[in-house]
Amino acid sequence: MTTHIRTPIVTARIHATPGTPATPPNRVATDPRSVFTVTADVNVEPHSFGGYQSGHTVAEVTAADGTPLRLVFDTDRVTDAHAAADAAFVVGNRQASDDRGQRWPDDVRSLSVGDVLAVTAPDGTTTHLTVDPTGFSEVRPPAVRTDLTGTRATSRTP
Repeated sequence: MTTHIRTPIVTARIHATPGTPATPPNRVATDPRSVFTVTADVNVEPHSFGGYQSGHTVAEVTAADGTPLRLVFDTDRVTDAHAAADAAFVVGNRQASDDRGQRWPDDVRSLSVGDVLAVTAPDGTTTHLTVDPTGFSEVRPPAVRTDLTGTRATSRTP
């Protein structure tokens, strides 16, 4: 049996001027053409670990304030939809934060096989990728969505 382990991506920002403060992790993107944005739909079907199938019910992951969780990655860190999905997977497994310092919600289960990531590229195109046992596969956008509240994906209660 082969086990695939995703290696976390680590980046560093180096400032040439000594004493210059580091850029705050929650900085606001000034140019949407320079970021990839990832939203996650967790699969709430029983036994979804076999992978996402068209027609499965998914729930969009939301931030604490109830708005959709949008993970942001700069183009100097990721260069395509698969790299953005991989960076989001690391965040979704509580190993890092996105490039704005945003972390995965504590009350939502980690990303896993069968979940769907919507990756919006700097040019505005969106690619939907499902988490596979070893990587990602492109899929059509999920048609059946529900609220996270009360699903097996969250500890939130109605």
